[in-house]
Amino acid sequence: MSIQGLHGDEVDFENTWAQIASAFREIHTKNASKLSYEELYRHCYRVVLKKKGEELYKRVQNFEHEWLSNEVRSSILLLVTPQLSSHDMVATTATEQRTAREKFMKGLNAAWRDHQTCMAMLADVLMYMDRVYCTDHRQISIYTAAMFLFRDDILCAPITGGGGTGHVLGLLNQVILDQIQMERAGDVIDKYIIKSSVYMLEHLYEDESESEDKRLYVRSFEVQYLDTSREFYKREAELMLRDSDAGAYCRHTTRRIYEEEDRCKSTLSEITMPKIKKVVEDELIKNRIEELVGMESGVRFMIDNDRMDELNLIFDLNSRVDDKKSELTKALQKRVVEMGTDVNSAAIAASQAPAPAPEASEKGKGAPAERTLNQQTVAALKWVEEVLQLKDKFDRIWRESFESDHPLQTALTQSFSDFINSPTFPRSSEYISLFIDENMKKGIKGKTESEIDMVLEKAIVLLRYIQDKDLFERYYKKHLCRRLLMNKSISNDVEKQMISRMKMELGNNFTLKLEAMFKDMTISEELTAGFKTHVHQLGDPDPKRIELSINVLTSMTWPLESMGNGDSEDTKRPQCIFPTAVDRIKQGFEKYYNTKHSGRQLTWLANMGSADIKATFPKVPQKDGSFKERRHELNVSTYGMVILLLFNDLSAGESMTFEEIQARTNIPNSDLIRNLQSLAVAPKTRILLKEPMSKDVKPTDRFFFNEGFQGKFIRIKVGVVSSGNKVESDRERRETEKKNDDSRAFCIEAAVVRIMKQRKELSHQQLVAETLTQLQGQFKPEVPMIKKRIESLIEREYLERIEGAKVDSYRYLA
Repeated sequence: MSIQGLHGDEVDFENTWAQIASAFREIHTKNASKLSYEELYRHCYRVVLKKKGEELYKRVQNFEHEWLSNEVRSSILLLVTPQLSSHDMVATTATEQRTAREKFMKGLNAAWRDHQTCMAMLADVLMYMDRVYCTDHRQISIYTAAMFLFRDDILCAPITGGGGTGHVLGLLNQVILDQIQMERAGDVIDKYIIKSSVYMLEHLYEDESESEDKRLYVRSFEVQYLDTSREFYKREAELMLRDSDAGAYCRHTTRRIYEEEDRCKSTLSEITMPKIKKVVEDELIKNRIEELVGMESGVRFMIDNDRMDELNLIFDLNSRVDDKKSELTKALQKRVVEMGTDVNSAAIAASQAPAPAPEASEKGKGAPAERTLNQQTVAALKWVEEVLQLKDKFDRIWRESFESDHPLQTALTQSFSDFINSPTFPRSSEYISLFIDENMKKGIKGKTESEIDMVLEKAIVLLRYIQDKDLFERYYKKHLCRRLLMNKSISNDVEKQMISRMKMELGNNFTLKLEAMFKDMTISEELTAGFKTHVHQLGDPDPKRIELSINVLTSMTWPLESMGNGDSEDTKRPQCIFPTAVDRIKQGFEKYYNTKHSGRQLTWLANMGSADIKATFPKVPQKDGSFKERRHELNVSTYGMVILLLFNDLSAGESMTFEEIQARTNIPNSDLIRNLQSLAVAPKTRILLKEPMSKDVKPTDRFFFNEGFQGKFIRIKVGVVSSGNKVESDRERRETEKKNDDSRAFCIEAAVVRIMKQRKELSHQQLVAETLTQLQGQFKPEVPMIKKRIESLIEREYLERIEGAKVDSYRYLA
């Protein structure tokens, strides 16, 4: 192609443009193989050089506008058929719709690609115009202008006829949305075609600013996509909640989220991913989580039936829309408290259930009070085991389903604390102490070191939940006292391990008295050994001298008042009258002790000791015709020893009444009854005989030495009929709480004085708040009790009210 005057001073613009336009047409019709792009570039170069750039720019724009309007638009509109719309009244099959939609998108995508390709070639030819004219006159490049023309002349072209109304862009959006809806319904679609259409929309803009938020994809398609998706998932949520269970709903929701993520990656645009995820999460989770959690097959059902995977799904879904997981936490806490309350109620019912009727083989009347206490103890231990099982269950759920989430662990801890410290169940401190006691006595027997550690850890876990730790300490001291004095503990090392764990958990103040109890036991062993050495040095020649083992206990450390039998005697027990031989040993130890410790007074507690005595029974005939004495070593309580030694002074066949025994020993009635039941009623240890024979001991009953007693073993342990470490009766419980409240009063006063000594002046509200904070590690004091102790301190002039203060305030008086 040659152009006249190309190198001359004048350019025939019209002639030149005609040749340029002809060449452009050849490019658009894909017939440009014979064109010389170098010559075309020079034509355009000379036109711009001769200040005809503006005219050339407009001519190119008009050319593209006419081409798109006349040639391209008609071919696109031919693809618009009634089958494109799923809402069209014309009956069409899904296959026909899919075919029509794919054909429409393919045609539009092809037109877009052709336009891009041709404009890239034209832009190369018009490069000098872009660089000089467009830059100097702040015009957009011809390529960009042509893209806007495609938007205006093709995508914004009105649709008339069989395809409906609107414009091509709206129809394209609808076609893509319909295809996506088909995929959601389970159909297979051509993702590549849709991706190509999305690519076109991403590269076209609403205005000339060409900012990211002005893309046609964002401004046109994405808005509709999010709106229609929101409606779709709203309807789907309603149907799923109505027709399926919670587990299926969770699985379906999770699948929908992953589907939408994949759709954005493979079919649409990844910039839509966070937006569509939020739509799905809002409609299927956030707006429905309360209904989902509360379904009949919801969290409660999943917990009860150990549906770990489904609980994990609910946890994941709730986490997506709420960092605090409020609904799941609320449902979880509610179920923990419900199950814990059931455990509490079962324990109360078991402890209050009527005792089982005695078997027909038993003679006489039963001992319902004793059986009731045993029954309550079993209920107490069962309560602890069930609480631990509940803890294990929810720990497993927390690990496996809730991914060890810390806020949920806090919620679980709070819920366990709520039902364990429930006002309707005031015995948790006592029950937990009983559980530890039972394990220390026999539960750890035969266990490995790791198994013992596990038992101790379980006890500490339960201890963490208790609010009234001072009440637990009171019970623990009582039970530990019995274990130490009666040699019931399997291992002192394990006892000390337990106290060490308590010290780490609760602090040094909590374990001071417990450690002092062990210290007393060590000192007592040294005293016993020292006394034996002392006696040996005296050179006592009596071979029948009684061996004495002593436990000297500090009265302020040991809960000695709790070692009674729980009956109605006064706290100060009467002194037992010991046999002469025993009394001589007792006085000898007192003299020895006073040489070691001056100014101390020993009080003998016969109800807490034991004795080993040798008993000789009359000769009885043997199988070979000879006669042989029967000798047994009897392990009895100290009271039992005192009672049996009385019968040494009686002739064969002589007896003593209950009242006579009581008068000669001064043993309290309740203790005497229990010891006589052990010696004269229990079948295997019937050292004495009782008339009349019955399980109850009455003041008029008579007792004889049982010369015909026969035991299978040389050494026989005579167990005292005792409640041992059993659950307290209601009266004992009230007494314990009263003592504990008295102790709390001193703790509250001490805390108030410490606070006021440091702060000097403080308002009433601040003082109460700081007192609560300071004492929360020991117990949770009631506000009325704090107020009462403050009033007491004012009366005793430790504090005074500040006159004229705006709010009630106090001043510390030194």
